[in-house]
Amino acid sequence: MMLSRQFYFATHLAWRQLTHGRAKLAAATLGVMFACVLVFMQLGFMDSLNESSTIIAKRFRGELFLVHKQSQALSATAAFPRTELQRVLASPYVDSVVPVYIGEAQFKNPETKVNRTLMVWGSEPTETVLSLTDIEQFRAALTRRDTAVFDESSRPEFGDIAVLLKQGPVVTEINDRKMEVIGTVRIGTSFAADGNLITSDQNFFRIFPSRHPSQIDVGVIRVKANTNIGQLQQDLRLLLSDNVHVFTDKEFIDFEYQYWQSSAPLGFIFGFGTIMGLVVGLVIVYQILFTDITNHLKEFATLKAMGYSNRYLLLVVFSSSLILAILGFIPGFLLSLGLYNVAESFTFIPMPMPLTKVINVFLMILVMCVFAGAIAMQKMRSANPADMF
Repeated sequence: MMLSRQFYFATHLAWRQLTHGRAKLAAATLGVMFACVLVFMQLGFMDSLNESSTIIAKRFRGELFLVHKQSQALSATAAFPRTELQRVLASPYVDSVVPVYIGEAQFKNPETKVNRTLMVWGSEPTETVLSLTDIEQFRAALTRRDTAVFDESSRPEFGDIAVLLKQGPVVTEINDRKMEVIGTVRIGTSFAADGNLITSDQNFFRIFPSRHPSQIDVGVIRVKANTNIGQLQQDLRLLLSDNVHVFTDKEFIDFEYQYWQSSAPLGFIFGFGTIMGLVVGLVIVYQILFTDITNHLKEFATLKAMGYSNRYLLLVVFSSSLILAILGFIPGFLLSLGLYNVAESFTFIPMPMPLTKVINVFLMILVMCVFAGAIAMQKMRSANPADMF
């Protein structure tokens, strides 16, 4: 009860002290809000990077995956011999193996005639490699020469293919080869690809005439029921050459995730931006609290002379930090929500705002303000009752 009363009076004193200088309070609130927005945006970009970087890997349908050890990510693969798949089929626990071919191609906008790079995914049309809504209805049509399915979530610079398809057949050029877009699916853009195109393996080689069927990018392994995946993985590692990774579905997703987090500079940039946002906010809050303590040093000395301990005065400063954290966080959070929507409309990459992120950012802002208050408190410790005379 005594502690709660002390906290109440300390908070009341902190509030009166902060509102006494409204200009300084506004400056401190803006500083905390700026740090809050900066942290929210950096975390938002990092989350969108994490989500978009694995958007394709999560859609692969298989239990084990073969990837060349020189591959960095699905957007930067190194091809390996298709003969490795034949070795896999020697295992009695393997049901089927599907080769996947990946490449970047120039897609010509049917309306503007402007080329833009997208990712092309080629595989046997009789096998469903990617788990996508409505892809099954196009499997038969993809066996036809020069046909492909377009990702309607691609950036608008490729053209509104879904609307054009309602008006009639859509014929365009991909790597200067005339191709027909027979339908659309929804995959999603990423930092690696502005758009996606799905086609058969034979049509893939027509788009990329320099590629050979014997060199594949990913091998998708489907196993028989009741198979021990871990044991099969170990067996295949002994069976295959040392140049090939054998990934489980989780390792396959982590392989893509780790590239963007560690190898690619974007993960570091967004993480560093988050830290810098907290540092900027800490400096602003510290300057405000330090100035406030300095200007009221005699008042604090008077409180000491009246018998108030350093612990109580520390509680006053921490209460000020809590108030600034709340005042800056609320408008910062609301502004960040609007900026998330703006960023999504320009990048076409989702930026989620889950409750866990909101709580974590508030805790970071609170710790930032409390830490700034703890540093500023060093000045208050020097307040001597004799200073009031």
